[in-house]
Amino acid sequence: MPLGHGADAAPIVVHALRAALRCRALACVVVVASPDHDGMQQLVSALDDAFPGLTAGEVPGPVVSVVAGGAERSDSVAAGLAALTPGAGVVLVHDAARALTPVDVFDRVVHAVRSGHAAVTPAVPVTDTVKEVEVGPGGVETVVATFDRSVLRAVQTPQGFLRETLERAHEEHARSRGSAAPATDDCGLVEAVGGRVTVVEGSPRAMKITTRSDLALAAAWLTEQPVPAPGGAVT
Repeated sequence: MPLGHGADAAPIVVHALRAALRCRALACVVVVASPDHDGMQQLVSALDDAFPGLTAGEVPGPVVSVVAGGAERSDSVAAGLAALTPGAGVVLVHDAARALTPVDVFDRVVHAVRSGHAAVTPAVPVTDTVKEVEVGPGGVETVVATFDRSVLRAVQTPQGFLRETLERAHEEHARSRGSAAPATDDCGLVEAVGGRVTVVEGSPRAMKITTRSDLALAAAWLTEQPVPAPGGAVT
């Protein structure tokens, strides 16, 4: 899906990689593609067009590779983990749909992990009132609980981890396949094995682009911020 207009127009994944490459801490980037051959080739072509020579290691900056994902989100993250270089001790997991995440968010997550927090997520306060409902006859929904929004947070990505923490969480999730609920984020996997997750400040601009209105808002934001030069070099 393209994001932006005119010279700014590019696939969402290209914008996401441009944003990520602004983080000076990155040494290795694994982009996880659709598991089908056509999807894989389309992604590789889009990255090669936007970042000539980057995936071939011909330009300065992090090592960037593309691997095929899996049937579920956790399978795709596990594939990315398996493709990391052996020396990578801190891992960030990022949703490409959060394509305009500011570099400050990446930096805060990295700093928190390096400061001793094994699992970290950026988040923003919840501003809406959140209610739990149950569905009755005819599909009618009835409120059964109202939550205190002062203690609620909407989590974002990139989520950061010590590598061994994330690998252990994924190994446990794989062992419980079939009995565990589907994973919607990696911090949830860490929580499921008793791990502690630390929250750092997120950003409204790290929203997940899922609707046409999200796409229009992101395109407007895109015109307000400088775009890193093609090639993805970290400067």
